[in-house]
Amino acid sequence: MEPLKLQKYFSMCGVMSRRSAEEEIAAGRVLVNGLPASLGDRIDPDTDTVVWRGKELHLPAAAAHTYLVLNKPAGYVTTMQDEKGRKTAASLLPAGTPRVYPVGRLDMFSDGLLLFTDDGELTNKLTHPSHHMTKTYRLTLKGTLTADDARRFEMPMELDGYQLRPVEARFLENGLCVGGAEASVFEITLHEGRNRQIRRMCEQLGYTVIRLTRIAIGPIALGRLPLGKTRPLTNEEINLLRTMTETEGQNT
Repeated sequence: MEPLKLQKYFSMCGVMSRRSAEEEIAAGRVLVNGLPASLGDRIDPDTDTVVWRGKELHLPAAAAHTYLVLNKPAGYVTTMQDEKGRKTAASLLPAGTPRVYPVGRLDMFSDGLLLFTDDGELTNKLTHPSHHMTKTYRLTLKGTLTADDARRFEMPMELDGYQLRPVEARFLENGLCVGGAEASVFEITLHEGRNRQIRRMCEQLGYTVIRLTRIAIGPIALGRLPLGKTRPLTNEEINLLRTMTETEGQNT
């Protein structure tokens, strides 16, 4: 886990606010690895021991909530129920899963990584525009394209009069898609989540989308998770998400 400011670690443990933690640190009531802590110290929760007034502090157990990654197939909507009778991503969750909700959306025609949790606080932080949580996609386009086409995605672009934040695009390969049509594969990272952003960017640039797969949200990667299957997030992944949203939200 990335090093944390000591006062931030106090707030993540649910002990007190950062300001109160700073007062306790300044008063000499906090030890790190047996030594008096100082303002500005950073600690690694995985390896360092923090003691406050004789009590050892620990991050809250992730088991208090449920956190899942789903590899959503195309053709499923991310609403919990659909008035049109379409298949929902929630229907793919294992039997006995507690009541969880999708974190953000992934459009019906796209596949890939979709997070589910019952942790409302973390969901609000992950989806709030101020955090700019990165999302990475593998994009398959019709035709034989090149690295120059990747650079077109990185040029300034507007949607509905809104100036998009810069994206990162990388050309991966040319090849053939199902059916034998020529296709090109790119990797694109967004720093915001405008509605159907990549598809609308492709429309504006004149490209035809064959497949759009989300492969990562921040530090959480889809990896080799089979289509339609789920896995729980690890404690390390959960703490990484918490750390990133705290850091971005507080500019620490």
